[in-house]
Amino acid sequence: MAKASWMTRRAATFLIAALAAASAIAASARAGTIIDDWNNVKVPPPPTLQPVTIDPKTTALLMLDFVHPICSEKNAPRCVTSLPAMKKLLAEARAHHVMVVYSTAGNMTPKDIWADVAPLPTEPWIHSHANKFQDTDLDKILRDKGIKTVITVGTAANGAVLYTASEAAFRGYKVIVPMDGSTASNEYIEQYVVYNLAHAPSISNDITLTATHLIKY
Repeated sequence: MAKASWMTRRAATFLIAALAAASAIAASARAGTIIDDWNNVKVPPPPTLQPVTIDPKTTALLMLDFVHPICSEKNAPRCVTSLPAMKKLLAEARAHHVMVVYSTAGNMTPKDIWADVAPLPTEPWIHSHANKFQDTDLDKILRDKGIKTVITVGTAANGAVLYTASEAAFRGYKVIVPMDGSTASNEYIEQYVVYNLAHAPSISNDITLTATHLIKY
C-alpha cells in the first residue's frame, strides 16, 4: 500500500512538472512574436558609411523614380530635400562619363522627373514596378555597356531602392547605396531599409552603404 502511494505521488509529481513545462512553452509561444516585444526592441547601432572609389567605365548611376507625384513634399519630403545632393551627384557622374539610367513608375514618364535631375535625351530610361529589373531590359542595358557596379538612388527607399539594389546584388552586380539619396515617407522606413541592406543574407556582402561626398572617381 505504501509502495502504491509512493508511485502515485511520483506520478503526480511528473504530471505537475509536465504541466508546468507545457505552460511555460505556451507562455513563451504567446510572448515570442515581434508584435508582443515591439516596444522592447532596441535599435542597433547604425552601420559605418564607407568611402568608395568607382571605375567610371564599369559603373552606372541609377536614378530611380524622381518623379513629382512620388518625390513630393506630401509623400516624401526627404526626397525633395535630397535633390541638391542628387543634382551634384548626377553632375559629377556625367563629368566622369558614368552611364546614367532613369526609371519611372505608375503612369509617369521622364517629363514628370524633377527638372534639377532630369535625364538628357541620350540617357536611357525604363518604366517598371519597385524592382526596376522586373519586366524591363535594365539588365541588358547595363551588361551591353560592361557595367559591373551600380549606384542606386531614389525613392522610395522601401520600394525602388531596396528592391532594385537587392536584385542587382542577386544578379552579380556590386551595389553602392548613398544614404543621402535613399529616401522615403518617414525616417523609420529609411532606417529599416538601411538595416536590411547592411545585414540581409546573400546580398549584404555586395552592397556598400555610403554618402555622396564619400564617392570618388
